[in-house]
Amino acid sequence: MNSLLRFAWLSIAAAVVTMALKAAAYLLTGSVGLLSDAMESLVNLMGAVIALTMLAVAARPADEEHRYGHGKAEYFSSFFEGVLILGAAGGIGAAAVHRLLVPRALEQISVGLIVSVAASVVNLVVALVILRAGRRHHSITLEANARHLLTDVWTSAGVVVGVGAVALTGWQPLDPIVALVVTANIVVTAVRIVQRSVSGLMDTALPVEEERDLRAVLERHATGGVQYHALRTRQSGARRFVSVHVLVPGKWTVQRGHRLLELIEADVRRALPNVTMFTHLESLDDPASWDDVSLDRHEP
Repeated sequence: MNSLLRFAWLSIAAAVVTMALKAAAYLLTGSVGLLSDAMESLVNLMGAVIALTMLAVAARPADEEHRYGHGKAEYFSSFFEGVLILGAAGGIGAAAVHRLLVPRALEQISVGLIVSVAASVVNLVVALVILRAGRRHHSITLEANARHLLTDVWTSAGVVVGVGAVALTGWQPLDPIVALVVTANIVVTAVRIVQRSVSGLMDTALPVEEERDLRAVLERHATGGVQYHALRTRQSGARRFVSVHVLVPGKWTVQRGHRLLELIEADVRRALPNVTMFTHLESLDDPASWDDVSLDRHEP
């Protein structure tokens, strides 16, 4: 996990550079669209700082108070980033509405657009690097940060098109209209990030494709009378947790049942990355084995 911190620092550096470039583009042109772009880069910076902090927390080993580790810290990072994005969207929208009511001619458009495009190229390169790292290391924080940067790239492209259209047509309202469209796009991104964060904090089950792979492993071992039930999964940052009850014929020895559980756990670890698995051995011949299928055990 500590190796992921360098990607958070890369995101911070990119946010500082792009924010400076976009702020310069706004000062050169007076475009509220470019101002909205610069404000989103400020949010990128704040989000990257939070990501760095939460990745450092998530990297801590399990302790007496957090026996399952600190992986959920990554969800706090993406949640706060979503909230920050919503705040920025409000500011951008207010500035755009004000510019619609109080129009202002744009200046030095060509220079401002060149500066903005340069900032977008920086964001694009960094976003692709961080996204690849997030997928490789199964880091929700890095993936969220990378997707936010990619959204910023598309936002910048829209702003550049809007400002360019103003230069070609001379119709000043295009600039704040594009800023409002940017605001809507930012809100959608923020809501998705917050939803994903809340899902993680609520112990949502593993994705459908991962559960399918997990069940495929269990089904391969469900032969010779072996069954399973009470399968539960959840994800905590990059760490996956799986628990399952494995039922075997009552005549089996403990050693034989334990050997089966070891094989199942090994196969699951090969099928799913970063998984911690809890298995419980039960007898098919004991009626009590069927009393704990639900979350709360049914007492006889």
